[in-house]
Amino acid sequence: MFGKKKKEIDEDFVKTEITKIDDDDVKITMRNQEEISDKIVNSNMLKKYAELGKIMFGMLKDYRRGVYTKVPWFTIATIAFAMLYILNPLDIVPDFVPGIGYIDDLAVLTFGLRFIESDIHNYLDWKLEHGDTTDIV
Repeated sequence: MFGKKKKEIDEDFVKTEITKIDDDDVKITMRNQEEISDKIVNSNMLKKYAELGKIMFGMLKDYRRGVYTKVPWFTIATIAFAMLYILNPLDIVPDFVPGIGYIDDLAVLTFGLRFIESDIHNYLDWKLEHGDTTDIV
């Protein structure tokens, strides 16, 4: 998934990497949900995205179960890419670098959210319509 490294993270980098995501990557994301969630919660830079992360994992779960299908593959791939990027400790800026280790994770998550914001709102509306408030802040 993280073949050739690029020196900076921008929207083009994120879009290009998202197109490489496949169903196996989504499965890996779901298998590592707890570890990814813990990493988000325990990082000062990413902590503010903890609740949004729960919603995104909820969308992946409902998509994989086949109960939420009104979502483009690009959105599913964006969530999987962002979460797998966060999981990877040796990404463009290694997570163990004090003070700046999570800057690239934050950038990837921010760009990804910008791409899929309306789909997240649609998902939350769908959850409310179906009386399912699980994973809703």
